Amino acid sequence: MTPVLHLLDEIDSTNAEARRRAEAGETAVQWIVARRQAAGRGRRGREWNSETGNLFATLLTLTRKPPAEAAQVTFVAALAVADLLDAFAVPGVVSIKWPNDVMLDGDKASGILIESGTHASAALWLAVGIGVNLAHAPDATERPATSLASHLRSDIAYPPSVEAAATVLAEAFAIWQTRWETLGFAPILDAWTTRTQGLDGPCVARLGHETVTGIADGVAPDGALRLRTADGQLRLISAGDVFFGPDAHERAA
Repeated sequence: MTPVLHLLDEIDSTNAEARRRAEAGETAVQWIVARRQAAGRGRRGREWNSETGNLFATLLTLTRKPPAEAAQVTFVAALAVADLLDAFAVPGVVSIKWPNDVMLDGDKASGILIESGTHASAALWLAVGIGVNLAHAPDATERPATSLASHLRSDIAYPPSVEAAATVLAEAFAIWQTRWETLGFAPILDAWTTRTQGLDGPCVARLGHETVTGIADGVAPDGALRLRTADGQLRLISAGDVFFGPDAHERAA
């Protein structure tokens, strides 16, 4: 059953609201959706542009999975966002960039931020934060960004409303989550891999304390990126800013 969906006109951050509800002891699985965020956040504390007309949503859920396994939910989220965009976009333009950036014609159209903590019930709470550029794309971003409005099918005049997009996203997420819960991570990773580009070419991973350059060599069974360096060493990258393609080094500089 699809969780309840709370639609708010404005909030500081849907992830922050999910954290507050989790720390208050709430146990209901729920989507928190806002028309506008006053303090949206991306990975590593980066500001997330929150223009009205775009989708800002967080799923709050509980799990008994260990933290490393629970982190696989980021792949579930990426597949759900891809399904949302596929429902309205020109065929063939939706793809995923490792691990969870969903792209439209090669430009970033969404972001996913997973946060977690220990619930009063001793379960792990997960806040699966998702932002999707429905109507607008931010300017002056580190990587080129786009919006669904720029890639709509010819029979669709306008991007979906926040309410409609949230409903499609929640339904798609529920399908993938059920597969993950009942069949394990392998079918999730298989579906994710078919949508993901750059897993067999030049790659640069910017990890904060170091930058690793090499050739992407697919992904490990847990979803970590396999990166083979020039000296033949195989590095497993679980998190970081990763750039793919022949110009990866220039874009990572």
